Amino acid sequence: MSRIGKMPISIPAGVEIKISDTNFVTVKGPKGELMQQVDPDLGFEREDGTLTVTRPTDQKRHRSMHGLYRSLINNMVIGVSEGYVKELEVIGVGYRAASTGQLLELTLGFSHPVMFYIPDDVKVTASQDKGKAPIIKLESIDKQLIGQVAAKIRSFRKPEPYKGKGIRYKGEEVRRKAGKTVAK
Repeated sequence: MSRIGKMPISIPAGVEIKISDTNFVTVKGPKGELMQQVDPDLGFEREDGTLTVTRPTDQKRHRSMHGLYRSLINNMVIGVSEGYVKELEVIGVGYRAASTGQLLELTLGFSHPVMFYIPDDVKVTASQDKGKAPIIKLESIDKQLIGQVAAKIRSFRKPEPYKGKGIRYKGEEVRRKAGKTVAK
């Protein structure tokens, strides 16, 4: 049995899960609504306050989908009840971040500012405190989408190993390298 797949999904108060005949799972909560198509072979069992994903056989295909869809549904439940937050730090002299609505403007040492439009499902705020690195804060109910947007923003200027300049996740450790040494 899959260790992840067999774990029950606890359904918090205020969250409603609907499973249609075509295995289309809809999760509705206080923060919003998410939908996911699930493989028709998998089944679901509801017990007081929990949902369990079941598989018909021990075939490799069923075993691999068992844990996957359990994790996806669990992420949806957490998203509509609590939401997800990702924070990115912009580190470097002259590096700035500003957001107006869904448009994020980044100054990253290029000859031009980088303009990036954030999808409507993700809320973005950029803050700049004096003496500290600018912070980009992303909030969403969709874990996959917020991770994809954060990775795209980070890809504009990944942290480099010599000075540590670039965009990194908050709390991310960047392995530093020693620079050149002059031989005498």
